[in-house]
Amino acid sequence: MDISAGWDLVVIGSGPAGEAAAMQAAKEDLRVAIVEDQPAVGGNCTHWGTIPSKALRHQVRQLVRTQRNPLLRGILNPREIRWQDMIARTREVIDSQVHVRSGFYVRNRVKVFRGRGTITAPGEVRVDDANGRQWLLRSRNILLATGSRPYHPEDVDFDHPRVYDSDTILDMDHTPRHIIIYGAGVIGSEYACIFTGLGVRVDLVNSREHLLDFLDTEISDALSYHLRDQGCTIRQGEHYQRVVADDEGVTLELQSGKVLRADALLWCNGRSGNTQGIGLENIGLEANSRGQLAVDQRYQTEAEGVYAVGDVVGWPSLASASYDQGRFCAEAIAAGPDQPARRVTDVPTGIYTIPGISCVGRTEHELTEARVPYEVGQAFFKNLARAQITGEQVGMLKILFHRETLEVLGIHCFGYQAMEIIHVGQAIMRQPGELNTLRYFIDTTFNYPTMAEAYRVAAINGLNRIRR
Repeated sequence: MDISAGWDLVVIGSGPAGEAAAMQAAKEDLRVAIVEDQPAVGGNCTHWGTIPSKALRHQVRQLVRTQRNPLLRGILNPREIRWQDMIARTREVIDSQVHVRSGFYVRNRVKVFRGRGTITAPGEVRVDDANGRQWLLRSRNILLATGSRPYHPEDVDFDHPRVYDSDTILDMDHTPRHIIIYGAGVIGSEYACIFTGLGVRVDLVNSREHLLDFLDTEISDALSYHLRDQGCTIRQGEHYQRVVADDEGVTLELQSGKVLRADALLWCNGRSGNTQGIGLENIGLEANSRGQLAVDQRYQTEAEGVYAVGDVVGWPSLASASYDQGRFCAEAIAAGPDQPARRVTDVPTGIYTIPGISCVGRTEHELTEARVPYEVGQAFFKNLARAQITGEQVGMLKILFHRETLEVLGIHCFGYQAMEIIHVGQAIMRQPGELNTLRYFIDTTFNYPTMAEAYRVAAINGLNRIRR
């Protein structure tokens, strides 16, 4: 075993959280090592999660747009596109991301140890690689950024070739005519849009009563309507009883007595933190039932000198938030325990359905519960020149604001470029005092025609409501 001592920080996991922490720590002149047990850096986000699903979504969205264009209609049939061909293109994007991210470690002189990282004692991480070699890294600080994996109930056979999760769906070697998606959270809803866009019949089984019920109700209803309009069958408030897979397909038996039959099953019902087998017991740490760790304001666990960021700490489990958690944690480590630490707050939600959804701030339900006197300003995309030009007329932008002060309290967007549009409103909501009011959108000149112009339209609509 090779012993390598004198590290200031050893990071286990090279996803967004681990990468950001390593880069920030290196810029703070700390001696940093990162441990990754996969052949390439990038973590689940790059190889199985965010990047692949968004690359697939983009391809499907291009197909849908082609079908909508009167000049191109009929040239390409989505049903002629093979799943394997889309995955091949997605692999190209993944490879490009790996190339870019590998360069970060080289330029910042961060040593990458390839192998399985295990905490053997306080301040010690053993790395075992695929060839049987071992390193023992001794460090003042250890950061766990091990990410998460799809949750697997024990009574579902995920080794069967027709039963998939959000990781293994990328290895599917056929294009199903009919697929059941169990779990209608963010991942399940995104894949429902991808498959309906390909002309695949989809049964989306939701264990809750409403689709993505953490969203503003109007936005959630809009997504439900759009999915059904595209041919997706949404089954609300259903729970599985049994999954039976055979050579021809999969049968899903529900507790309500319903029986669904399809070519394949995609299981998207939750994720678990990757905390098993990394030596938590050697430093007195224990994860919760979902494999997640509790952390304080500085992202430090209950073990001195051991930190955790990203999916492994739970909410909000977004790549964007994980990246900032990693940065803020590294800043806190470099500054020392006596300095104030930053936490990730006001995270915008980005859901890459077709059309997309993004929001920041409070919902109408939350404001009503808090008895805040608010009003709504709306801009429907069908009335915007830019949306009419692009043919992307499905969707809306709504601004929730205080009736008396005009302070912007929440912004919710469904439709074309929602994930980009939201950042205009997010920037204004972060401004102090009078700078964060509806007046900004009314008094600011927006390029025309653009989707961002929806802010001006929505603001004027809202102001007219309280002037009546």
